[in-house]
Amino acid sequence: MANVTIYTDGAARGNPGPGGFGVVLLSGSHRKEISEGFAHTTNNRMELLSVIVGLEALKTACNVTVVSDSKYVVDAVEKGWVFGWEKVRFKKKKNPDLWMRFLKIYRKHNVKFTWVKGHNGTPENERCDQLAVAASMRPNLPEDEGYIHD
Repeated sequence: MANVTIYTDGAARGNPGPGGFGVVLLSGSHRKEISEGFAHTTNNRMELLSVIVGLEALKTACNVTVVSDSKYVVDAVEKGWVFGWEKVRFKKKKNPDLWMRFLKIYRKHNVKFTWVKGHNGTPENERCDQLAVAASMRPNLPEDEGYIHD
């Protein structure tokens, strides 16, 4: 299996507000950047969606290290919380649509998470932040269909 490192970040201008995510995938000499923005969303949705989109970009099963500055995402997986949430069908949990989508793709790969402090000079994490913020500022952003306005 190929070894891939996926750097991810999400951003929202206002929370909720316009938001975006950025992803940098690295494997050997290969590099791919992905970003997208939405008109109304939250920072946590964008953090989680960045991981999902990064994993979904992989064409075959891989050994993946996801590098994220999101305690929400990293702790939910590494501490096993998401698996408990799944057992109760995400009752009273936010973002069930994304967590279900995450678990589907997560199980196709061998994934481990590494948390990094945000805005701390990690080059690829900084690049993901730039991509996420720029995506949140694009004109005519689509709606985040899974985001439920309170």
